[in-house]
Amino acid sequence: MQHHDPNGPLEISLVGDLTDNEVDLTDKLLSVEHGGECTMYIDSPGGSPYCAISLMTLILLRGLRVTGIVTGECSSAALWPFAACSRRLVTPYSVLLFHPMKWQSEEHVGLSEAAEWARHFGHLEQEMDRLLAELFGISEDEMQKWINPGRYVSGRELAEAGMAETIDLRKLTVFETNGVTRRRRRVAN
Repeated sequence: MQHHDPNGPLEISLVGDLTDNEVDLTDKLLSVEHGGECTMYIDSPGGSPYCAISLMTLILLRGLRVTGIVTGECSSAALWPFAACSRRLVTPYSVLLFHPMKWQSEEHVGLSEAAEWARHFGHLEQEMDRLLAELFGISEDEMQKWINPGRYVSGRELAEAGMAETIDLRKLTVFETNGVTRRRRRVAN
């Protein structure tokens, strides 16, 4: 799912559960040179918060200039890698779900371990909510309005909040397939 055009940035697809694709996504991000550019197409319901933290950290630590494009859904943990992108694009039909972090543990966990896990996760949730607001360039209070109790946000709303740019699919007139430029039919209003 990685396409490299010698005349353009590497393209990476972040599709499906982050957890299921963590190794592949990590390898693809590591293949981009430090400070380099890539385009990440996103259609993901989320996954492990730790995987999201890792992908976000790789993007920021390596100074990658990632253009993130939400082609469908970017929800839950997928929000962190998207927020780390230097340029964020959505369509009016893109869907993003902001909600409090959810956690799970193994079935056979002792009470003291479960209590420690809950303490740790509560702290992590607060820190990550702050960081998400900072990366998106909005106040923590504004972010909390979407996170609690959990809200689906359209691409149009995200762009209106200044957190992304909108791609108007109805106004696209040209696209390339295998290097061949073609005209497409206009979508009726």
